[in-house]
Amino acid sequence: MATDLHELLRSLRVWDPETIELPAFDPAAAPGEPLALFTEWFAQAVAAGQTEPHTMSLATADADGTPDVRIVMLHGADADGWSFATHAGSRKGRQLAARPYAALAFYWPVQGRQIRLRGPVTAAPSQEGQADLHARSTGALAAALTGRQSEVLASTDELARASERAWEQAQREPDAPVPSWTLYRLRPEEVEFFQGDARRRHVRLRYRRTEAGWATELLWP
Repeated sequence: MATDLHELLRSLRVWDPETIELPAFDPAAAPGEPLALFTEWFAQAVAAGQTEPHTMSLATADADGTPDVRIVMLHGADADGWSFATHAGSRKGRQLAARPYAALAFYWPVQGRQIRLRGPVTAAPSQEGQADLHARSTGALAAALTGRQSEVLASTDELARASERAWEQAQREPDAPVPSWTLYRLRPEEVEFFQGDARRRHVRLRYRRTEAGWATELLWP
């Protein structure tokens, strides 16, 4: 029997009160800049058991303005911006070269929270990208060494052979350079914090970067 997608969708719930406890959020008590609140919410998501809280959606656009989105891993967040990495020749790398502006979104359903950022993106110096790569796992290095990200693949056998060679090299040369591997930083112009509410009175607090610093405002849900 075929699956009825619409019936299945209607059967699902968001933030089931039997399993999810939505925390209170008082925007008046929020810190004056978004990095501090992001760090606080991130730590709370980890403590609440959120699966892979460091994954995020990354939205970019190509030279024609056609949007694209995928899930990537957060490599860090500090005064210089929120960082992620990829090959410069990958699809997202090429898109960032053509349009160095992007958006990020975190979703932590265990607490009904979202965080959205958007702003210009810059590539970190090569040595920083290489240091970031070599601080990660052997598997991460092997994946980077496999390379050819986003290119057309002839067969899964070809991937298996290339991956095996890359794993051998990563284990033999843990500091092997990957020149195309690039660390990118998004310096947000806007950061929005969304706290879900059981009665749909969601709290949305937006930070906007101004010449005088960060300004905050509430948004209708």
